[in-house]
Amino acid sequence: METLYIEASSIECSEDRREISGKIVPLGTGEVGQTNLGAYTFESGSIEIEDPSKIKLFSQHDMKKPIGRMTTSEIKDDGIYATFKLSRSTAGTDALVMASEGLVSGLSIGAEIISSKPSRDGHTVVTAAKLKEVSLVTEPAFKSAQVLEIAAEEASAEAVEEPLPTESETVVEDTTVEATPVEAAAVEAARPTVQAMVYTTPRIEVTKRNYLENTLKANLFGDDDSRQWLRAADNDQTTGAGFIPTPQSTQLLNFLSSADRPFIDSISRGTMPEFGKTFELPKITEVPLVDQIDENGAVTESQLEASYITVTKKSFKGRAITTLELLTNSTPAFLDELLVQMEYAYAKDTEEFVTTAVQGAGTLNATAQANSATGLLSYVSSAAAAVYSASLGFARNMIVTPEQWANIMSYADNGRPIYIAANPQNAGGALTPTSLRGNVAGLDLRVSRYMKGSGGVGTADYSMAVVNPDAYTWYEGARQQLRTNINSDGTVDILLFGQGALATKLAAGANWFNLT
Repeated sequence: METLYIEASSIECSEDRREISGKIVPLGTGEVGQTNLGAYTFESGSIEIEDPSKIKLFSQHDMKKPIGRMTTSEIKDDGIYATFKLSRSTAGTDALVMASEGLVSGLSIGAEIISSKPSRDGHTVVTAAKLKEVSLVTEPAFKSAQVLEIAAEEASAEAVEEPLPTESETVVEDTTVEATPVEAAAVEAARPTVQAMVYTTPRIEVTKRNYLENTLKANLFGDDDSRQWLRAADNDQTTGAGFIPTPQSTQLLNFLSSADRPFIDSISRGTMPEFGKTFELPKITEVPLVDQIDENGAVTESQLEASYITVTKKSFKGRAITTLELLTNSTPAFLDELLVQMEYAYAKDTEEFVTTAVQGAGTLNATAQANSATGLLSYVSSAAAAVYSASLGFARNMIVTPEQWANIMSYADNGRPIYIAANPQNAGGALTPTSLRGNVAGLDLRVSRYMKGSGGVGTADYSMAVVNPDAYTWYEGARQQLRTNINSDGTVDILLFGQGALATKLAAGANWFNLT
């Protein structure tokens, strides 16, 4: 279970009572809000409020800054509406003034997720949760949720604001403004008048530790004091040694992974059913017979029969661990690249899974051939015929290892290359060193770095495959980031989760190379 923080939208002010009322979260509307855990939406009736009087109102989700308490709550068709009584403390008054002036313009709930489910659109749908707290926040996320009323107490208010001392320790006198009495019928609470403050550069100790501490407080907890500290510290960056970063290029070098999935691209694709750990595909096992029957001859009885192929879903998960410090001090491009690399790892794992499965289910060619131009044509011819005989469908694709790709490009006829398209009148296909796609002997060719021959030798048995794409189908669900979790040691877990299923409709629809 995780605590989810969801922020609401802008507020409107009406000074009547010392209360804040409004819609704190939409329910059942399908509206998606951006949270600390990602994109979320709430089903109708998904949030439980055990006792409204125990729900506190905080400032910026800082548990050390309570400013009020919930008095009532009401669940309507479009969400939860609540009323909060603000504390008469200085923090409560400050929050009331800042909200009235539009400086703090949103509400945010903190909820403990009990159960949730992924949606087809990539966000998470919460089906059960408990409300833990509500906060006044600066930035909104749910646009429809808003505070309907912010009301001050029906009494004159007095406020004293202490100005910050300047570098020369200049003292500014406190100013107290007293509200003008009016008749009760037309009473409107006097808003506390704040003496304009003189901001000067505070005398602070700028160290790496202090800079990191205040950055974390400002970014993770919304601490205003830390934001002001950072503004002052950043003004000294030009003279503070150790704060000028080493310039780095935005180009990222990656020779370990890519999104290529040549074997999956060589078979057919399907949409995986949303529910169930397995699903079934009907397969005809016997067809009616038609014979030449002479007059008065007996007709052979036959029937149409079918069975079912059970396809099992497989899960593919990746977990990346980073730190709060790295996320805090990195550019947004770091997180983008982290997710891209996790997608690459997902592509690699699913491609290896399909390659291994088809190799285990397919058929080794009946005739062994040499790694030569003649052997290649003999293999393709016999494999295409074997696939057609077994599946009543044509082999259209061919997948090879990088080593066999190199062999095919080297095949020549009296010194003239056969498959490199520099000599069209002699070409038996089109294949180039700059592309993993090509055409060989009438088949679409793809090169897979994840396919290995027997014993890991790239030119041995199972180093090439001729495939009827309709004989195998890859079903895949939507890939999505399910969870992020901040651990007590400051590390951050990011989990990528996806599901796929390979249906072997006809195993002999893949015919593998047999080396002499």
